[in-house]
Order: sequence, then structure tokens, then C-alpha cells
Amino acid sequence: MLLQTFCHVPGIGEKIERKIWQEGIKTWEEALNYPALEKIIPSPFSRSSRPFLYRSLQKLEKGEARFFKEHLDSYNHWRLFPHFQNDTVFLDIETTGLNPPQDYVTAITIFDGKRIKTFIQGINLPKFKEEIMKYKVIVTFNGKCFDIPFLEHHLGIKFPQVHLDLRFILRSLGFRGGLKACEKSIGIDRGELRNVNGYTAVLLWQKYREGCPEALETLLAYNVADTVNLEKLMVFAYNEKLRSYPFPQLSMSLTPKKIVIPYQVHPEILQEINHEYWRTVTQKEVKV
Repeated sequence: MLLQTFCHVPGIGEKIERKIWQEGIKTWEEALNYPALEKIIPSPFSRSSRPFLYRSLQKLEKGEARFFKEHLDSYNHWRLFPHFQNDTVFLDIETTGLNPPQDYVTAITIFDGKRIKTFIQGINLPKFKEEIMKYKVIVTFNGKCFDIPFLEHHLGIKFPQVHLDLRFILRSLGFRGGLKACEKSIGIDRGELRNVNGYTAVLLWQKYREGCPEALETLLAYNVADTVNLEKLMVFAYNEKLRSYPFPQLSMSLTPKKIVIPYQVHPEILQEINHEYWRTVTQKEVKV
């Protein structure tokens, strides 16, 4: 969709962009070869439009995603995804709570569509900084409000990448609720992790710190599931967004692949945590 995009050009909004399409101009190259292009674009930007489109082609050829991040409104950043898919990473974090600095990151998973990598507090978390800078696009769910600010505060790093937050992309399509609700709405089933949530993840970390390695493995399995499912959601969201545009041929398909989560879920640990949680709740109610 990026090659069909004109609203990143100074002076061109989405209304003029659609007018360009209606003239039969569908791509940057077609626009550059269109003799009357300047008549469609309002002055004083008409003269600079061709040089800017040449520059856009050059930036795309060089893979400079940040150029489009700077010139496209954030709600149109989803258009970049297919062109930078090989430089995209899906990311999700787990923490001890919601408020740094008293709370901290316990685990991070990144997934580039092929490889899963996990970074764990007290084991290999510092390696995350170097690894994340290999990518040009980051995809999260609610990462603009939580994951990225938390990582910036906790790890002291800045993220120059294009950031696609599926919470807001899906909301623009009418989807509400958290990650699990959105997954369920498009048919993604978590299996053994179906009832695990962020609070369970906090309790799993606590149990690991008490000496239970199975709790850490279950936590990482949950974190990985959160992350790899983002790819399915991103492709789905891209195709749904595309329905509003005259380019059905640009829809994406997700190649079927079996992603093996390298961590085992331990149902007995989840049952134990659930039992301890409800026992605590009951005790508090009795005291009240």
C-alpha cells in the first residue's frame, strides 16, 4: 500500500490522494509519468510533489522506514507493513506490575516471523538492547501506552523504529477489548493458556523467584504466545484496513507455519496459582 500512498507528500491529504487515484494514477511511478500531475495538487505544493515522490522511491529502495514514519500521519503507518515485513519484529513484555521504577520487566519476547527470542530478568535481559535495534518496525498491542514507555524507563533506551500498535489499528476497525478479546474475535485459541492473563504472569514470576523453575517456563510460554499471535493480528488488520481502498490485489496472506513455542506450559502450576489466588481472596472477604 505504500507505493499507492500520496498523503505523505507535503500538501496532499487523503482527499487529494483519492482524487489522484480517481485520475487513474495508482503508484508513485505512474504519478511521475503523469504530465498533468501538478494540476491535481494544490499550489504552492504542486511544484515540489515530483521531487518528493522521487525522494520517496529512493528512500524506499534504501529501506529507510524512518522517512515514512516522519512524513506519514501515525494512523497511516500500517501502510508500511508489507514493504518492511522482513525488517519487522513483534514484541511483548511481562512485568511485576504497572508502575516503574518499583515495578520492573521480567521477560521480553520478540518474534520476526521466523525466530523467537526471549530475554529474562537476571539472565540475559541486557542483550535485548542490541537485538531490538536490528529491526525497523515494531508491532505491539497497547505498546504505545505500556510496553515501549516501560522499556524506555526501565532499560533507558529510545526506540527510533516505526511503531505499529495493534490496539489502535484494530480499534479503528471497530474491535474493542484487550489482546485476548481481539484474538478470540478472529478465531485464535490459546489452548492451555486460554485463561492466563497479565496478573497470572505476575504471580508466575513471584513463584519462580520462590524457587519454581516450572513457573518461569509457563510464564515464558505465555509471553511467547502473546507475541507470536501479533503476526496473525497484524496481517488480519492490514487486510481489513485495505478494504476501504481500491487495491484488493494488495491483500496479504499469512503462509501457514507451525510455530513451536520453546517453553512448556505446566497446568499444575497454573492450577496451584489459581487456588492460592482464590484462597487469598476468600480470606480477605472473611476478614471484611
